[in-house]
Amino acid sequence: MLLAVAESQGLQSEFFPQIATGFCSGLARTGGTCGALNGAVMALGLLGGRSQPGEPVDEIYQRVQTLMQRFEAQFGAHDCQALTGCHLGTAEGQEQYRATNQKEKCLEYVSEATRMVLELAGP
Repeated sequence: MLLAVAESQGLQSEFFPQIATGFCSGLARTGGTCGALNGAVMALGLLGGRSQPGEPVDEIYQRVQTLMQRFEAQFGAHDCQALTGCHLGTAEGQEQYRATNQKEKCLEYVSEATRMVLELAGP
């Protein structure tokens, strides 16, 4: 998700996928915030976050809050476990994820989160 937004803005770095790795699968399979949404928050920061400590954060915080609200309104939740119905921290949850083809849903979450970021980031 982060990589897709970065590339859409002409930004490239080997660090993007590295930085985002632990945020995938609901925060490293803990059932937490959806990886697509985590990537979206990082992407918003990349496109409009502060560069130095002490710089204002209100504008980016508002964009992140709007993103969270829109995502939850569209999909009914923001946590991986609630969205997929699977706890990816267990072998059973991972099997259920594969058996119920949750990857298709996850691709939709990534696509919509990307669209939301680009909309919220502005011109």
